[in-house]
Amino acid sequence: VIPPPVIHIESYSEDSISFSLKMTTNIKVSGYVVNIYWTFDTHRQERRTLIIEGEKSIQKVANLTAHTPYEISAWAKTELGDSPLSFVHVVTSGTRPASPSLKAKAINQTAVECSWTGPRNVVYGIFYATSFLELYRSPHNTTTTSHNITVLVQRDEQYLFLV
Repeated sequence: VIPPPVIHIESYSEDSISFSLKMTTNIKVSGYVVNIYWTFDTHRQERRTLIIEGEKSIQKVANLTAHTPYEISAWAKTELGDSPLSFVHVVTSGTRPASPSLKAKAINQTAVECSWTGPRNVVYGIFYATSFLELYRSPHNTTTTSHNITVLVQRDEQYLFLV
């Protein structure tokens, strides 16, 4: 039986998490697949996937958000097949940034100007869809470091926007 890997949180800060991966078995490990999940504004679950080569590993994931819950899951790729999943949860330190205040204004039937307030020198994600279900499951999205963007949309549709 292949055991799940052990995920150990080494440290965390406002914008990063460091963790180690190891197996408690003599089975040869060729690498790990790691998923880091977090929820954006309760509407959109985000994920970052890491493919890690080798048996033992310490990883640092950066560009995270302060005071945000993250779930890390991992499984090992071994000579006998894939291991079961392991999970850990961690909340980054610091104070979560205030939600931006979004304004969306139609320029014409296929363009919407989105602008918002918020801190400088960060990356903003703009998510939009024609229904709450689509906004949660598979929204259109783009990123920017500025405080406004023009989004192209389909004519004769109503859209929901999040930033």
